[in-house]
Amino acid sequence: MKYRKFGHLDIQTSILGFGAMRLPTIGHEETNIDRAQAIAMIHYAFDHGVNYIDTAYGYHGGQSEVLVGEALQGGYRQKTYLATKLPVWLAQHSQDFDRLLHEQLERLKTDWIDFYLLHALTRERWYQVRDLGVLEWAEKKIAQGVIRSLGFSFHDHLPAFKEIVDAYHWDFCQIQYNYMDQDYQAGKEGLLYAAPKMAVIVMEPLRGGRLTNPPDPVREILAQAPAPRSYTEWGLLWVWNHKEVTLLLSGMSSLAQVKENIAIAAKAEVGMLTQTELELIERVKEAYLKIKAIDCTECRYCTPCPQGVDIPRNFALYNEGVRYNFNFEAPRWAYHHEMPPEERAENCIQCGTCEEKCPQNLPIMELLRKAKEVLQ
Repeated sequence: MKYRKFGHLDIQTSILGFGAMRLPTIGHEETNIDRAQAIAMIHYAFDHGVNYIDTAYGYHGGQSEVLVGEALQGGYRQKTYLATKLPVWLAQHSQDFDRLLHEQLERLKTDWIDFYLLHALTRERWYQVRDLGVLEWAEKKIAQGVIRSLGFSFHDHLPAFKEIVDAYHWDFCQIQYNYMDQDYQAGKEGLLYAAPKMAVIVMEPLRGGRLTNPPDPVREILAQAPAPRSYTEWGLLWVWNHKEVTLLLSGMSSLAQVKENIAIAAKAEVGMLTQTELELIERVKEAYLKIKAIDCTECRYCTPCPQGVDIPRNFALYNEGVRYNFNFEAPRWAYHHEMPPEERAENCIQCGTCEEKCPQNLPIMELLRKAKEVLQ
């Protein structure tokens, strides 16, 4: 296992972190974690050099923290860095911070959290908990030794990311980053902005596994690589190639995935990908982006919609599902959790105003109906 210095802290963490969001389950029931298999996976990772595990209050309906707490017994807690997250959307009053943290400590069977994150910050959520005094509260917990380091995970646009980065002397942040998401949310610019100030943890390095099962046009490009690599290897090594990345989190769901990721981590180095290989990945990205069912150019001539529907955004989510082998899980989540209700396709009343303005002459009403069917 390889290790990198954790920002300005005098510690080193494994470049591979165990993300406890996609643990194996029984009967496809999110809260019914396959306890024996999940603990075996976690212990295998720890025994082979992984020293960072990441969970959160809401993962697996709250059962992820419980399972991780069990896995950390038997001496593992003392040699493992544990990260979990404050569900900021559940904090309506300052008293909620203590209540939620106490519940998490009980679930995790521990007296301290090594890395505590404000979970899934947007600008609005940041303002909410900031004004409730979350920083002052966290500093008291750090002084008490209950929290060792404070950071945040992020899901908003780049200007909000920079604002939050500059608002406090954070120890670390967590962003979504992979070769398809170089300009998404914080993106590469955010990575470069934050890295001189703090450790940067990357989540979704494989886009929730979608980059491990590419469509034929992508497979054809990768088959031309000078040295053969698995699709998983391409995705992980591309992230680890960045010196600004402290570690990446992999949401592993089987022991085979744990073993594969550990083997890939053993060979990872900053700058190890050649210019030819990096150019190959750029061709892969272009090939992905060409795959879409709706040829919307996002010119936005169709907006504003009288009903408030964000037509280009709905089409982008639909195209994302098509792009990754008709996997609509992530677009569906974004539709329900990131889009304001009034902007969703289901609000289209088939007035036709948009079609009169579309320079591509798209049958927008019919396409919105299709988007609604798969996203709703």
